[in-house]
Amino acid sequence: MKVLVTGGAGYIGSHAARLLRARGHDILIYDNLSTGYRQLAQGFDMIEADLLHRTSLISALERVDAVMHFAAHAYVGESVENPRKYFHNNVEGGLALLNGCIDAGVNKFVFSSTCAVYGQPPKVPISEDTPRQPANPYGVTKLMLEYALESYARAYGLRFAALRYFNAAGADESGATGELHDPETHLIPLALQTAAGKKSHLEIFGTDYPTADGTCIRDYIHVNDLADAHVRALDYLEREDGSLFANLGTGTGYSVRQIIDTVGSVTGRKVKVHLGPRRPGDPPELVADPSRARKVLGWQAQRSLQQIVETAWKWMQKSGG
Repeated sequence: MKVLVTGGAGYIGSHAARLLRARGHDILIYDNLSTGYRQLAQGFDMIEADLLHRTSLISALERVDAVMHFAAHAYVGESVENPRKYFHNNVEGGLALLNGCIDAGVNKFVFSSTCAVYGQPPKVPISEDTPRQPANPYGVTKLMLEYALESYARAYGLRFAALRYFNAAGADESGATGELHDPETHLIPLALQTAAGKKSHLEIFGTDYPTADGTCIRDYIHVNDLADAHVRALDYLEREDGSLFANLGTGTGYSVRQIIDTVGSVTGRKVKVHLGPRRPGDPPELVADPSRARKVLGWQAQRSLQQIVETAWKWMQKSGG
């Protein structure tokens, strides 16, 4: 199948593109490189353009059978400070892509969604039936695309899989691609940077949460496990006449302190920390119930937290990140 991977020069999109190719699909990457990196798309056919550039978009869509949509801004704090940027890119760009799919006759769409659509859930683990009540503009923009997908499915026969993932982390085992963000905001690479001496310390935001060690708990999933779920979702859309919402996580949560301990174990170096106050809006615990993905897609995460940190450390040493 010929697949258009929007945001394929980014972190998760680049891993998905490589796995799609390994599974026999033909890949066309579409990325404006505003946050992506040309090196992550090396070896692929790529169109460098914005989703709102209709001529380029339609030209790309006329060449493919399906779309995987990763192109989005994804910093929660920035979305609060500059929501205009997020609604323009994530919503207007996403709708341009959906409209282009309908016009070009592309009816299979895999969407990179997020657990941020749930906001602060009333209980964990979080199932797909949890009310969608996002707590920040980033989550709102992802939810708006989910609503659009539901409407387009009813009206135009679009088949979609919206995959709500939890904390993506790690890097490809080969070292070919990994996490590059500027600025970097994710816990594991920040902890690794601190271990490597690139940062003086790691900030821990809140030590008084109602958890075993007082720090936030999150569900960390290896990026290649995420990529595998996306490929399986595409296979699902090829064989089934329906659509899907599914959580992607391990079903196991780790606290900030547990992450720091694992980074110290993998690197053999101490991670210096600074204890700070809570950040507004950070839920104490976010852990997925991944049973629907297991049942419908035959998927479950294969890689451990140790493997996540090991692959991220290997990538950081190779890339100089």
